[in-house]
Amino acid sequence: MKNRNSMLGKLLLAILFLNVQILMAQNSGGGIDQNYPKAEEEIMETMNGIVQSIKDGDIDKLIAFHAYGPKFTEFKMGEPRVGGEANEDHERNVFGNVTEVLKFDAKDLKIAVYYGNVANVTFHSDFHLKFEDDIVVVNDQISLLFVKTKKGDWKIVHEHHSPLKSE
Repeated sequence: MKNRNSMLGKLLLAILFLNVQILMAQNSGGGIDQNYPKAEEEIMETMNGIVQSIKDGDIDKLIAFHAYGPKFTEFKMGEPRVGGEANEDHERNVFGNVTEVLKFDAKDLKIAVYYGNVANVTFHSDFHLKFEDDIVVVNDQISLLFVKTKKGDWKIVHEHHSPLKSE
């Protein structure tokens, strides 16, 4: 019995040591500073899909890139935070009324992936959108926060839009 307790004690000690090592690795910034080229490529493909859905006027496809739910948030133009319902209404109202996309550039695009399943995408928009006879130019600072789902899709869980100061 003493030998069995000794073996069990050593096993528990080994498990504890392994857990401490895992926690130390997680807290050492490895996931923050580590590169995730495959995830970055997937995010770029997702961004291209978002742009294409807007150019095609496929609003349902655009909406499908979002993970609406109680955790979804959006900040826009200094207004108070809104949730998924308000974001969806806005996106359907705006992009659903675009008659032509003249220009849709994301300048200074940066993709930062954390732990392989969270990504922050930041860029300066240079969007020229036609609504009937009116052309609207959107020059904003935009942040999109993505989370990778269990199915392997990247979904937007937060958006932030604010005016970009002109030089």
